[in-house]
This record gives sequence, structure tokens and C-alpha cells, in this order.
Amino acid sequence: MKKKIISMTMAAVLGLSLAGCGSGPDNASSGGKDTSSSSSNSKGSSSEVANKDKPLVWFNRQPSNSSTGELDMTALSYNDKTYYVGFDANQGAELQGTMVSGYIKDNIDKIDRNGDGVIGYVLAIGDIGHNDSIARTRGVRKALGTGVEKDGDINSEPVGTNTDGSASAVKDGEIEAGGKKYVVRELASQEMKNSAGATWDAATAGNAIGTWSSSFGDSIDVVVSNNDGMGMSMFNAWSKDNKVPTFGYDANNDAVAAIADGYGGTISQHADVQAYLTLRVLRNALDGAEIDSGIGKEDDAGNVLSDDVYVYNEEQRSYYALNVAVTAENYQDFTDSTKVFEPVSKQLDSGSHPSKKVWLNIYNASDNFLSSTYQPLLQNYDDLLNLEVDYIGGDGQTESNITNRLGNPGQYDAFAINMVKTDNAASYTALLNQ
Repeated sequence: MKKKIISMTMAAVLGLSLAGCGSGPDNASSGGKDTSSSSSNSKGSSSEVANKDKPLVWFNRQPSNSSTGELDMTALSYNDKTYYVGFDANQGAELQGTMVSGYIKDNIDKIDRNGDGVIGYVLAIGDIGHNDSIARTRGVRKALGTGVEKDGDINSEPVGTNTDGSASAVKDGEIEAGGKKYVVRELASQEMKNSAGATWDAATAGNAIGTWSSSFGDSIDVVVSNNDGMGMSMFNAWSKDNKVPTFGYDANNDAVAAIADGYGGTISQHADVQAYLTLRVLRNALDGAEIDSGIGKEDDAGNVLSDDVYVYNEEQRSYYALNVAVTAENYQDFTDSTKVFEPVSKQLDSGSHPSKKVWLNIYNASDNFLSSTYQPLLQNYDDLLNLEVDYIGGDGQTESNITNRLGNPGQYDAFAINMVKTDNAASYTALLNQ
């Protein structure tokens, strides 16, 4: 199998995402497909394969310990047809941090709003137990020089408020630009978790920026978010009118469009490549084909990915899409986040690749990135790959809201799972073991 092997730290990836993750519409788009129950109006699978032996892909949230980031290799190697699909969280996190610090340096003449020599930023944290969120917080703090080491890595804990620079989880950084040195300070950060327990919550972020702006006023020079859902909520609530650059992650359509109105930038995690890989590894396993077919090796329709858009880590059984910074210089190339990736857009022959039935869940039907970008992409690719997919939208809070709708796994040929919490893979595999 042709593949590119990389060495990655265990805390690098979530699962997730970016996600990605955030809040948006009340319900994930179903594209006319059943999202309410795994058993309604479904044709039974013709497969006699035991559920525990069927192809399984974890996506967006990598099975792992939410406290340490250690990968759950039991889940990742559940059977010989099990894989994970996500993106390179460390590479994306570093890219976001570099994007923010580069913007500050390039615009230093106007970014220190009150002229006090301190570049103050606030940070919206998505989920303190999510590997993607941890990585992005670390990436920003590393690039801005505000990171403090804890247990061998940069501390990713929220600081609450830190107007005097005395918080222990961060320190004051320094940037030199225009022949002058500036202090960089994380004025405030918090996990955006609502009263119902859902994380990456955009409404909570919108409320937070209201509180922070009332408290810190023109000391806030930059707004940073772990994703675009929260970033756009803060941008629309406050920073757009006050011309404060805001940076997110996911390259959602609304965030990309907002760059023309002053949104500082975002990171594309190549959702088009991730969505393709999510279904492609299942297609290959169902066909009994080489797993690299249509990925690193051209398939019979001519689909193939170049090695500059993804990497495969064989030891972790994980495919990771690479990230791209989206800024004022190139945002027009990213205005449609639901467009399939052209190199893998060719229809498979139904004779050689007959229709198969897949159960796929989205952990939170209200997640902006997953419902507005990822699922529409999946729905474009499922037809190209001749897969009949049932899309199940969760509540973002409890695993049982999803697992309760996997009551008859025998009617499916394969499974694609997006967990609520990265620790909970066993909640799903236990159902497949029955």
C-alpha cells in the first residue's frame, strides 16, 4: 500500500476536529435522508458478515483519553477494517498561531487600539477535553509567546481573566514589529460550554465577548477562537463593529465570506478531503479492495489524492488531512466549502462497486462545521461512491442519544462514527459485539 507515514504526538489529534466543532442551525441537513432513526424505512443489508467484522471508520473525534490525549488503540484497531479520519491537528494549530502572529506584525501600526504597548487578545476555547481544542489553544499561545509549560507541553487550560498578567496558566509574550517591542497578553479565555452541557457553543461565545468587551474595552486588540462557529458569533456580536480582527478555524462559508468585512482569517482543514476519506476507506473495505485505492493509488475511475493534501499514519491506523490558512489574500478560493475535491470527484461504476448501506452519525446536529460543511460534503460523495448512507444527528451532549438509534446494526454493511466524547468508543463497539 502506498502511504505516507508520519510521526505524531498522541495529543495531536482529537477527534476532532476540526473538528472541528461549533454551533449553528438547529438541525443537520438531511439531504432527504433519514436522520431520525436507524431503523425507519431502511432496506436490510444483504451481508451475512457479523457486525463486529464490518468496516468501521471513526471520524472527526479520534478515540482517545480526553485528559491525556493518549490514543485508544483498542478502538482504532477494533477489527482489520477499522480506521480513523481527521486532520493534522498540530500542523493546523501551529498554522493558526502563525496566522495570528503574522497579522499582528503586519498591522502593528493600527492594532494596538489604546496605544498602551500591550497587544491584548481574548480566546474562545471549544472543549477543554477535546484534542483539537487543546492543540489550537497551544498553537496560539506558542506563536504569541504566552504559553507556559505543564507536564511537558504548553498548558491549554482557560485562564478566566488575566488583565494584570498574573495568571499561572499563561505568561506575557513579546512581539517586535516596526522597530518596537510590544507585550502580548491573553486578557481572558474560557471554555464555551452552555448550561445544557454542550461545548463549542456559539451563543456562549457571543455572550462572553459582550462581557469581555464591557470589562476590557479597547484593551482587546485581537479575538481568537478555536473554531469559526464561536469566532463568527463574537465577530457579529462585537468585533466587526469595533474593527477588531477575529480569527477562527474550519473555513465555514460564512467565516470565509466575512473576511471581506474584516474577519481576520481562518484555517481550512480540507473538509473536502476528510469527507471523501471517511467514506472512501469504507468503500474500499466493502469491495475487498486495496485500502489505498482512490487515495494514494488511482482507482478504476481515475480518483486519486496527492500526498500534499493528506498523510497516513499506519501505526495509528489514521488518515489526516492537511490544513491551509485562509486570509484576505486567498479567501476567494474557499468560498464554497461544500464543493467536492476535484481530483476525487469521478463516479464509481455501480457494477464493480455495488450499492452498500452505511450508518453514519454526526455527534451534534447543531454543530456549524459538521452540519453546514462536513455533512453536505458526505452527501455529495456518497452518491459518487455508490453508498446509501443513513445520517443520524445527535444532541451534542449524550452518547445514548446516538447509540439508542443503532438498534439494528445488522441491516448495515458499514459504520462511520463521530463520538460525543473521545473516551466513549466502547459505547459503540459494545453494540457491534452483540
